[in-house]
Amino acid sequence: MQLERMLHFLTAQSYECTELEEPPMSDVSDVMRAAVLKEFGGAEKLSVEPVAVPAPEPGEVLIRVHTAGVAVWDPVEREGHMADWTDHDPDFPYILGSDGSGVVAAVGDGVERFQVGDRVYASSFLNPRGGFYAEFASVKEEFVAPLPEGLSMEEAGVMGTDAVTALRGLRDVLELEDGETLLVFGASGGVGHMAVQLAKRMGARVLAVASGANGVDLVTKLGADEVVEGRVEDIEGPMARIAPNGIDAALVTASGKGLSEALAGMQPGGRVAWPNGVQPEPDVPEGVDGTAYDGATDREILEDLNRRLDEGPFTVHVDRTFSLEEAQQAHRHLGEHFLGKIALRVDAGEG
Repeated sequence: MQLERMLHFLTAQSYECTELEEPPMSDVSDVMRAAVLKEFGGAEKLSVEPVAVPAPEPGEVLIRVHTAGVAVWDPVEREGHMADWTDHDPDFPYILGSDGSGVVAAVGDGVERFQVGDRVYASSFLNPRGGFYAEFASVKEEFVAPLPEGLSMEEAGVMGTDAVTALRGLRDVLELEDGETLLVFGASGGVGHMAVQLAKRMGARVLAVASGANGVDLVTKLGADEVVEGRVEDIEGPMARIAPNGIDAALVTASGKGLSEALAGMQPGGRVAWPNGVQPEPDVPEGVDGTAYDGATDREILEDLNRRLDEGPFTVHVDRTFSLEEAQQAHRHLGEHFLGKIALRVDAGEG
């Protein structure tokens, strides 16, 4: 059931592929390099191969990929567990990658907001045209946004889905208000470290539970008011300092040791939210509202995200960057302790 919830959250961003005549493209090769799967399985199934460049269909933007994000759900997709959750059969060679950044190389008929040469990032899960582990990706226009000022291509390339998930939880589910106290559990992860920063921009006081001494250091630098190392530190003292009457709201981005104790500090009538896919689901105390939600991407949420990022410096922490040829190593790194996000550098040029 937990896997079903995670897949529901992710597939909320997918869309049906319409078979229409492909428009011509200029200055784009017919063949590209991509880290592909010839069959579902372990990380060893990933290999870099030449494949056809997808021509943008009407309403799509073809992106020359600079950076692709390596997401925690990518191994689930790589193993084939998501194949039954789409309205099309998987085509091999199969290209992973929900998030990416780059430069617009071509646009399909009807695209009005982007033109060739624009610097963009995108979030598009289970794209039937192929993901971002490739030199080119063709993405529906509503899943594409201009590169925010102050962010590098690498940072923007790994940001999309996790930043949208953080904002959906804070804005749409918790309805976080200025002056409220917020608990972020899993604050040094991809969604969590972005949620800390977005919550501070909303005027909240943030109690962050991070992983490892380096996680505590990162989240402290991001502006959290109180930070706890969840595996070794008690939360009672910091919670009493920041919210003596109880926490107003909590965003749970990962389960782990200390979660029940942290949620026990919620005030009656408090709100708890977690993205579908967090396993096991939080055990929400009686008298507290708990909601699982989908972090779906659309034009409105991307535009709101960019407006908030324009308010000042925003950190997208990239733990490690791998080359496209190192996709196997990148997937293995997902099983180790890391902070923030993992990147695949597809274009070796400037970013």
